[in-house]
Amino acid sequence: MKKRRLELNSFSIENAAPWKTYLKGGGSFQPGDQSLRLINAETTAQQYTNAQLDDYQGLHRRQFLWQPPLQMEARARFSHPMGHLRGTAGFGFWNDPFLMTGFRAPTLPRAVWFFYASPPSNMKLDLNVPGFGWKAATIDALRWPFFALAPFSPLAIPLMNIPFVYRLCWPLAQRLINISETLLPVSMTDWHVYKLVWRPSAVSFSVDGRLVLTTSSAPRGPLGFVMWLDNQYMVITPWGKFKYGLLEAPGRQWMEIGQLAITTLD
Repeated sequence: MKKRRLELNSFSIENAAPWKTYLKGGGSFQPGDQSLRLINAETTAQQYTNAQLDDYQGLHRRQFLWQPPLQMEARARFSHPMGHLRGTAGFGFWNDPFLMTGFRAPTLPRAVWFFYASPPSNMKLDLNVPGFGWKAATIDALRWPFFALAPFSPLAIPLMNIPFVYRLCWPLAQRLINISETLLPVSMTDWHVYKLVWRPSAVSFSVDGRLVLTTSSAPRGPLGFVMWLDNQYMVITPWGKFKYGLLEAPGRQWMEIGQLAITTLD
């Protein structure tokens, strides 16, 4: 069994491979005796702000460190409740598809993580879940069904504006690109223990030992670990709306991590 554990109470961020920092705008870290805060301060809509810790900077995607089966457990809380925390935040695993930390060819997203997005974000990927909020989520769009469906998108996207067609057809598309989400029924400002178990054929998510989502929509690896807090928003919907931008957040907002452990499983 291989273990990789981030001990925040005695951890020197700058000198502990494989963890790398990524700070933009008013992003910063505040280490404490038992935790680490990722801080965005006096954020404006004119500048990208991010406080991020990851383990994939400088690596090709095929070199990313994590494959199923594995378990991730994190103890975390936030400065603001859902809807008042501005931007996106979270922790888990993805393939960094959007050139965030250096040049790689852009690709379609794969992720298994705890993910937050505030309004005006509207990433309406799951038929039964809002396009914003604090979620457990998986996606693997980098699969042959997505490419098989792509030629039909000029016809399909306008049809998604018809509610009956959307309710009938989107669940199939959702399954084909391995999307599964649920809103987390917890207060973001309180400490909670978030756990995911990622296996080749299934993923389970729990909060404080309570199962909140089990899904067969398991992405393939390898993926990289990331935890972050930034000021982005994105709108992307099956009916063809797309928008991206940055949000203002006066004062300080933060995500605090008190424990993080990633463990490979048999």
